[in-house]
Amino acid sequence: MIYKGSCHCGRTAFEVEGELTQVMDCNCSICVRKGALLWFVPRDKLRLVTPDENLATYTFNTHTIKHRFCPTCGIHPFGEGTDPQGNRMAAINVRCLEGVKLTSLPVKHFDGRSR
Repeated sequence: MIYKGSCHCGRTAFEVEGELTQVMDCNCSICVRKGALLWFVPRDKLRLVTPDENLATYTFNTHTIKHRFCPTCGIHPFGEGTDPQGNRMAAINVRCLEGVKLTSLPVKHFDGRSR
């Protein structure tokens, strides 16, 4: 299935393809502040509809994850990084997707604070 998503103001829009069967709630220092529910997909399943220049990037600690956000409205629609095997991945903030019923998705809790 293809899902459409965007930031709040619409300056950043994207499509992501995959089966959304569960989301992750991470308690690391940034995720807990953003309140994002994350869905991980291969990076090539995420397609920007608007120019990459419309996004800003934040990194911290080891600088391995690119937290992408809209500099106009401040919403974080996704992040980019690699999985332990070195595959490029995207962490989609499902709260930015259209038509997703969040209460129907199982939530996996991840203890990112301990890492």
